[in-house]
Amino acid sequence: MNVVLRPYQDSAVKSIYRWFQNEAGSPLIVMPTGTGKAYTICEFMRSALEYYPETRILNLTHVKELIQQNYDSMINLWPEAPAGIYSAGLKSRDSNSQIIFAGIQSIYKKADLLQKVDLVIVDEAHMINRNNNSMYGQFLTALRAINPKVKLIGFTATPFRLQCGLLYEGKDRLFDGIAYEYKINEAIEQGYLCEVSTKKTETILDVTGVKKVGGDFQEKSLQAAVDVDKTTQAVVSEIIEKGKDRGSWLLFCAGISHANNVRDAIRSHGISCETINGKTSPTDRDQILQNFKSGKIKCVTNVGVLTTGFDAPCVDLIGALRPTQSLVLWIQMLGRGMRLAEGKDDCLILDFAGNTERHGVIDQINVKDSRGSGEGDAPIKICPKCDEINFAGVSNCKRCDFEFPPNEIKLKKTSSDGALLSHQLKAEWTKVHEVNYYKHIKAGRLPTMRVEYRCGFAIYKEWIQIQNERGRYWWYKRERTFDLPENIDEALDRCNDLKKPQKILVKKEGKYTNIKGHEF
Repeated sequence: MNVVLRPYQDSAVKSIYRWFQNEAGSPLIVMPTGTGKAYTICEFMRSALEYYPETRILNLTHVKELIQQNYDSMINLWPEAPAGIYSAGLKSRDSNSQIIFAGIQSIYKKADLLQKVDLVIVDEAHMINRNNNSMYGQFLTALRAINPKVKLIGFTATPFRLQCGLLYEGKDRLFDGIAYEYKINEAIEQGYLCEVSTKKTETILDVTGVKKVGGDFQEKSLQAAVDVDKTTQAVVSEIIEKGKDRGSWLLFCAGISHANNVRDAIRSHGISCETINGKTSPTDRDQILQNFKSGKIKCVTNVGVLTTGFDAPCVDLIGALRPTQSLVLWIQMLGRGMRLAEGKDDCLILDFAGNTERHGVIDQINVKDSRGSGEGDAPIKICPKCDEINFAGVSNCKRCDFEFPPNEIKLKKTSSDGALLSHQLKAEWTKVHEVNYYKHIKAGRLPTMRVEYRCGFAIYKEWIQIQNERGRYWWYKRERTFDLPENIDEALDRCNDLKKPQKILVKKEGKYTNIKGHEF
């Protein structure tokens, strides 16, 4: 069966070839959950063998469901593909095929079995630890000892890790840059992912005093804090009320006991619900998910096992009952509900965990210090008419158009916000903490001055051409003189004397955030 790639998938494949023609090192391809990374990977592998028939390819990931999905995608795309699986969990140990889909846990000590590998493609590349003693580290070192020219490509929806930060920055990085990025808001605008909507929850899980390990909440301490019967009953009551018009509920819990107790509370209301965790047998897990996808089960609670390798387009309600400091984990949770399905307009997010306020919008992440810890709150306000969670700077509710009183608008020290998607936002005045000026040169164009405004942890940019009308007005507003610089170099020399705005008005427009005004 021939598969016609979507335009962005085709662009992603072509970007890999451009990277290796023009760049050194290992590239990342960034695509949101639900946009078809598997077919993109498989088409690249197919084309690689078409161009270079002797190429040996290894597709690595960390869960058996993804191994099987990627292999199945390859066979759907190319039924005669010389492909096999090496995975203990799937009871297959093919080390001879030209294309091997493998689990890192099964193969990391078996580089000698594979011999020469020319191309390694890692799905869910954010799972790679930079430690050379990790499974990925040991395996890649062994492969390079056999073939120093082996090429590495990473695919991920989230090109960063808690603690380590951006995958292509810092010491011991395995990747060198992003070859192609397809953003969540683009996928929604182009009709490849569904919208998400939010409702204020009356119940918020209290994480005061919860211990942290490795930058995130320690599971035992977290579960002890949130697995409280009174709280669970309140949460379940809200889910039932707010989700009464939703078909399939997926709930993320803080531990096995918590997930079981939430399941039992939902069942007590006569609603079908099952639980999946790391101890669930493969047979039971497959049966539960099959019944969930077919509609025989309305709700599934889980503990950290349905964040990757799980495809259920029917999910139209996500319940976040697991607070997390990990941006990656939060985005993976939300991604489970953004796939398209017949009759599904959007996915309702009920965030009892405070993750929305903790992390801000998910399509405009700024890992400025190569960490992205999620510390701090994002300013939001709740619509008193429909309970929608709104970005703090809006004047009207994005859901019901309720007009907020002017005195309800509050500015905080960061430019993050409580909405889940930036294209749902309106323009916001945000406080400026620092202004920096740089010379910007682009081939075929006149030099411009790049102005960067630091607002909390966010950076907003504008480009000024001093010689045009807008540039002259921009300069006059800051120096109050018509003695304008003759060129960018002179402008940079005089920047220290410029008046700096106290606030700027920023607005998300398409994939860019533009500066719409300045307040001095």
